[in-house]
Amino acid sequence: MTNIIGRVLAKVARPSSTHPIHTIVFIALLASTAYLSVLDLSIPSHEQKLPSHLYLSSIAGSEWKQVDDPSTYPMASHYAFVQLRFNDPNVPVPTVTNTIKSENGHNRTGLIPYDNLKSWTGAVHELSPLDVDPAELIAQENIDDVPSGWVWHLSTSRRGFAWGEWFKFSYSRFMKQLKSAEAFDVAIMFLAYCAMYLTFLALFLSMRRLGSNIWLAITVLLSSTFAFLFALVTTSHMGVPVNMILLSEGLPFLVVAIGFESQVTLTKAALKSSDKPTISDVVRAVQETGPKICLDYAIETLVFVAGASSGVGGLRQFCFLSVWILLYDCVMTFTFYVAILSIKLEINRVKRHISIRKALEEDGVSGTVAESVADSVDKSEGVDSNESVTFGKKAKDSSISRFKLLMVVGFIILNLFNLSTAPFHEELSKTVETLNVFPSLNSLIYQHPHESLLVTVMPPMEYYLVPESTEFETVITSMFEKWSRTIGDPVLSKWVVVVIAVSVGMNMYLFKVSQYSDHAPQIQIVERIVEVPQPYPISSLSLSTATDISDDGEEKDEDGVELAINTKPRLLSTEEALALVKSGRTKELLDENIISLCKSGKIPLYALEKQLADCTRAVHIRRAVISRTMENGTLENSNLPYLHYDFSRVLGACCENVIGYMPIPVGIAGPLVIDNRKFYIPMATTEGCLVASAMRGCKALNAGGGVTTVLLQDGMTRGPCLAFPNLARAGAAKLWLDSEEGQKTMKKAFDSTSRFARLSSLKTAIAGSMLFVRFRTTTGDAMGMNMISKGVEHALKVMVENAGFPDMEVVSVSGNYCTDKKPASINWTEGRGKSVVAEAIVPGEVVRTVLKSDVDALVELNISKNLVGSAMAGSIGGFNAHAANIVTAIFLATGQDPAQNVESSNCMTLMKNVGGNLQISVSMPSIEVGTIGGGTILEPQSSILDLLGVRGPHPTSPGDNARQLAKIVAAGVLAGELSLCSALAAGHLVQSHMAHNRSQPATRNATPAPSAAEVTRLTEGSKICIAP
Repeated sequence: MTNIIGRVLAKVARPSSTHPIHTIVFIALLASTAYLSVLDLSIPSHEQKLPSHLYLSSIAGSEWKQVDDPSTYPMASHYAFVQLRFNDPNVPVPTVTNTIKSENGHNRTGLIPYDNLKSWTGAVHELSPLDVDPAELIAQENIDDVPSGWVWHLSTSRRGFAWGEWFKFSYSRFMKQLKSAEAFDVAIMFLAYCAMYLTFLALFLSMRRLGSNIWLAITVLLSSTFAFLFALVTTSHMGVPVNMILLSEGLPFLVVAIGFESQVTLTKAALKSSDKPTISDVVRAVQETGPKICLDYAIETLVFVAGASSGVGGLRQFCFLSVWILLYDCVMTFTFYVAILSIKLEINRVKRHISIRKALEEDGVSGTVAESVADSVDKSEGVDSNESVTFGKKAKDSSISRFKLLMVVGFIILNLFNLSTAPFHEELSKTVETLNVFPSLNSLIYQHPHESLLVTVMPPMEYYLVPESTEFETVITSMFEKWSRTIGDPVLSKWVVVVIAVSVGMNMYLFKVSQYSDHAPQIQIVERIVEVPQPYPISSLSLSTATDISDDGEEKDEDGVELAINTKPRLLSTEEALALVKSGRTKELLDENIISLCKSGKIPLYALEKQLADCTRAVHIRRAVISRTMENGTLENSNLPYLHYDFSRVLGACCENVIGYMPIPVGIAGPLVIDNRKFYIPMATTEGCLVASAMRGCKALNAGGGVTTVLLQDGMTRGPCLAFPNLARAGAAKLWLDSEEGQKTMKKAFDSTSRFARLSSLKTAIAGSMLFVRFRTTTGDAMGMNMISKGVEHALKVMVENAGFPDMEVVSVSGNYCTDKKPASINWTEGRGKSVVAEAIVPGEVVRTVLKSDVDALVELNISKNLVGSAMAGSIGGFNAHAANIVTAIFLATGQDPAQNVESSNCMTLMKNVGGNLQISVSMPSIEVGTIGGGTILEPQSSILDLLGVRGPHPTSPGDNARQLAKIVAAGVLAGELSLCSALAAGHLVQSHMAHNRSQPATRNATPAPSAAEVTRLTEGSKICIAP
C-alpha cells in the first residue's frame, strides 16, 4: 500500500518538478484570486454610485417619485439628502450641523439646501472626534476612547497612512483590552504566540542546516499562506463564518500543532540524496517520504474533524477551517513546494556550472574550453545544458521565449471580449437606493406644505479615523485617487492592458535585437558550405551565386545560391592557395595544398587549429608535415592514435602542436576503506604487478578496518625572487612583510584577484640584497599555480606602488623558493599543497596469511631500508619504498601534473608492532593535486574523478574535493608500501616480476626446461604478490 501511494504521489509531483515555473505561476494566480475573494468577503463594498433624485409636486395628494433629470423642475425647492458613515464603532460619532444621529448610533443624516451643499461639504471635510454632544452619547461610548491627534476624514480625500500613529493608537487599544482580560487567558495566549514564533525560527534553522539560508523557509511559509487563503475562501463559500477574533486566538495553536516537519522532511530527502542532487531526486524523495507525510496529514485532519463535529460554535468553525488548511497544505506540499525545490536544485546546478567555468578561466583555461568542461559536468549529472529544465524536461531555449509570448497573448485574450463589448455594456454605475430616505423627508413636507420639492439623495459619505493630515500629503493622495478612478474606467482600463502588453512585447523584441547587435557578428550569407564527412584528404568545394541554371546540370536552390560540388580533387597553385588563406578560407583548401604551405613556412604549424577550425584535421596535417620533413618519416601513418579524441579541450589548455594522444592502461585497486568510505584506487601505469600489489595491500588494510587519514594543512606556494639596491633596503622590505601591516596589505591585494585563492601566510628569507618571499595560499579545488601567480604579481605591484618600495625589482615570480617540481627541503619541512598523514592497523594474522610475512620482520625491514638506507643516501623526503610509483600512477589517471610527483612523492613510511599487530603510517607533507583545471578537464581523466566522486569544485565547500583526492593518494600509497615491503620481507618480489612482467617467451633451443621445484617456487611467489 505504501509503495502504491508513493508512486501516485510521484506521478502528481513529476509535472510540478519538470515544469516548476508554470506550476508556481498557476498557483500564484489562484492564490491572488483567493486573496481578492477574501478582500471581497471581508471589506465592505464602496463602489461609485450616482445621486438619485426624488420629486414631490405641490398638488395635494401627490407622492414622491424618482426622476432622472432634476433640471426639468427649476421651480421646485431643491435639497440634498446626505448620509455620513463613520467606520470605527468604538469612537463616538461627532456632532455635525444640520444632521441628526441615526438609530444605529454610527451614522448621521441630514437635509441641506442644494445651493449650500458645496460649502457645507467643505466645512465637514475634516471632523474632530472630540466635538461630541454629551447628550448624544450612548451607554457604551466614552469620550476617553478618542485618540489624540486623530481626525475623521472623508474617504475621497483620505491621507496616507501614518504607521507611528497607527501603532500608538493600536497599542492604547490593546492595553485597554488587555486590562479587561483574565490573567490566565493572557498568559496562555502569550505562550501560544511565543511557541508559534519558535516554530518559525525552527523552520529557518532547519532549512539553514540543509543548505538554504532563507529562501526555502520563506517559500514554505508562502505555501502555507496560500493554503490558508484557499481554506478561508472555501469555508466562506460553504457558509461557515469565521470569527476573526477566534481565528487570531486559535492560529498559534494550529501553527504549533501542524508545524513544518513535512516540508523539512521532503527537503532533507531531496537535498541529501546525493552530493549533487538533481530534479529527479525531488520526485524520488516524494515517492520515499510522501506516504509518511500523507499519514501525518491524515491523523491531524481526523483530530480536527472530531473537533468540527463537536457542535460547539467557535470550536466548530475553527476546526472546520483547520481541516481545509491541512488538505490544501498537503496539496501545496506536493505541487507548489516541489516546484520550489526543483528550482532550488536548478539554481544550484547553474551556480556549479558558473563556478566551474570561472575557476577554469582563473586557472588560465580559455573561455571556450571552460564552457565545454562545465557542459560535460552537467551531462555527467544527467542534465543537458542546451535544455532548460526550468521550463520542462524537453524544453529548449526557444520554449522560454514561447512561454513569455503565450503569457502576454493569454493576458490580451483574457480581456479581449470585455474590450470589444465595453461600449455596449449597460451603465455600470448605480444610483443610490432611496427606500431608507422617505422617513426623513416628512419633516421637509411639514416645513414646505405648498411647495414643489426636489431632493437629491447623495451617495454616503464615508469617514475614516486617521492621523491629522498635512497639505502636501492631501495633494499627493488626491492625485493618486484621481488616477485610480481613471484607471478604473471600464473602457479605459482595457486599453491600458493592451498598451502594457504591446509595450512588454516590443521591449522583449528590442532587447533581443540589441543583444544580437551588440555581441553577434553581422553576417551576410553569400555562400553555403557543405561539409561531407570522409577520410582525409577531402574534396574541394566550389561555390558560386549564378542566376541561371548551368549547362552541366548544377542545382540552384530557391534563394538563387548555386551549389556546385566537384567530386574530383583539384590542387590549387601556391598563389591561389595563398589568396584563400589571406581571405580567411584556409579550410576550403585540400590537405595537400595546406601541407605544401606549411612546409614552405606560409602557415605556422601551431596555427593550424585556428586556420582550419577543425582540431582533428589540424592534427592530421601536422603529422603529415612533420613526417615529410624527416628522412625516415613514419609519423603520418604510425600507430600513434589521433582520431576520435576531443582536441578542442587540449587547445590552449593542455598541449600545443598536438600530433596525437598516448593511451596508457588504467587499472583499479580496491575498494579501499578510507575514513569509513569505500574508494577504488585508479592507476595509469605500464609497470606490471603494480596494480596487483596495491590490490593486495588494500585487502590487508581493509581486514584491519581500513585507513584513517588526517589533513594537516592545505596551502599551495609561490616564492618570487626580489632584488634591492642594497642589503638595508632588502632588510626593510623583509621587516615590512613580516609586520602586521605588511601581511594585511599583501593579503588584501592578493585576495582581490580571485574568488578562490586566499593568502594564508608569508615566509621571507634574505640572501645578500635579494629577498625571497614564500606565499602560501588556499586555491579551492584547483591545484592553482596560475591563479597564485596572478595574485603574487598583483601583490608585488601594490608593494612597489603603495608600500614605499619603488626601487624593488621582481627578478622572477618563481624564485625556486616555492619549490615547484624539484627536490627541496622546504617542501619536506614546511609542506606544500596538501599535507596528509594516513594510518592503519593490520592484524598480525592478516600479515601472516595475506601478506605471507611477519610483523617484526616488516618493522625491521622498514627501519633498515626506508629509514637507515634513505639516510645513508642523503635522501630528502624519500623515506619510503616506492611512494612515487603509486603517486605517479594516480596522477596520470586523474589528470594531475606528472612533474609534480617530485615533491608529491615526499613520504615517510613508519611501522610499529602494537600488541602483535602492525601499525603502519605514511606522512606526505606536499601532495599537489586539484580536481579542476589542467589535465582534469580532459574527458578520460574527468571520468576517473567522477569514479572517485571528486570531479570539479565541491558544490558547498570549495576545496573539499581536492582534499579528498589527496587523502585517496595517501591511502593508495599506504597500500602500495605495505604490499611491497611485505614482498621484500618474504623474498617474493623478483619471482613475481619474472613470472608476470619481465620474462620473455622461452624457446626450446635457447632455454633449458626449469625444474619442478623452480616452477612451484615461482608460481607460489607470484600468487602471493598479486593475490586479491
